[in-house]
Amino acid sequence: MRIGYSCWGFLGPGITDTPDGGRSHRRVLIDGLLARGHQIVFLQANRDHVEAGLDLTASYAWEQGLPEIDVLMLEWRWPIPGRNTTACGQPGHTCDLHRQHELLGHYTHRLRLPTVLWDKDRHLPPDDTLRNQGNVAVCEAALYPSPGAASLLFPVADHALDGADASALAALHRELPLVYIGNQYDRDAAFDRYFAPAAAQHEHLVAGKWTRTERWPHIRFAGRIAFPEVDNLYTRALATVLLLPDRYAAVGQMTQRLFEAVLAGCLPLTPDTIEGAARFTPPGLHVSSGAEATRKIDQLRQIAGTARHVDLIAECMRRLDTFRLSRQLTTLDRLLTEPARLQEIAAP
Repeated sequence: MRIGYSCWGFLGPGITDTPDGGRSHRRVLIDGLLARGHQIVFLQANRDHVEAGLDLTASYAWEQGLPEIDVLMLEWRWPIPGRNTTACGQPGHTCDLHRQHELLGHYTHRLRLPTVLWDKDRHLPPDDTLRNQGNVAVCEAALYPSPGAASLLFPVADHALDGADASALAALHRELPLVYIGNQYDRDAAFDRYFAPAAAQHEHLVAGKWTRTERWPHIRFAGRIAFPEVDNLYTRALATVLLLPDRYAAVGQMTQRLFEAVLAGCLPLTPDTIEGAARFTPPGLHVSSGAEATRKIDQLRQIAGTARHVDLIAECMRRLDTFRLSRQLTTLDRLLTEPARLQEIAAP
């Protein structure tokens, strides 16, 4: 099957000054589809080449026109004032939204091709008419997606899970008790409740775009880091806290930060308000407050390098099976062939 894939992001490391969580899993998904015999043509700009200077055209194909495809798959884009809502050619303009309109108009509405719409950020309005269009399958990266939507989680490569070594990761020296990697977007309340109190008691580092930090003078903010440095920082850290916007927490939508941390051996403290928290991490890592997060980190520092530390990392790794690439491909294969039969797609 020839899949036209629309995404505004990178397959490689990209550039530092950009938000694109898809770098941790986009190429995993694409390579998995290719391995299953599908053909992929990318329909947005080749940002790897244009912005990052990385030429991947020997391995992947991009097309700015309207090539012949069998299925359209979209990583959903939404209006961002001053960026993709401005006129083409204006300073700071990105053409992702205009291009998405063009693709939907041609393939989904005019040709009535099967369309898989992956609403990775939960920005598709509940009343959007696309949700009721027979040739459109809406997916969300949530355990408990919206009515009528399918669950398509961010994938982790099977070989990464199968080759992970909890004992080796627990044996590493971790000089940072606490770290957070990610941007500020809609996370202030969770940061206040869980991370900031623990950071007052433990050495820490926050990496990501945080522009409003005056209320946390005791927090050490490092700014954005290059994507390859994410794994290095998690490897240096004993624990992180999984901070989610409310719209994610309510439906059990976990970001890539979970498996980035776990595969580096960094234990993810998990707010117990996240729906389905036990599906993501063992109860021993769940927290209800910043004070409890502080105590948990104290306990983790005491067991670092011990058999209990190994067991906790291994328990987290076992729960990552929910995100296994082969599971997501099974769901996606069915959506690609029968997008309207979402009620038959089993939950992960």
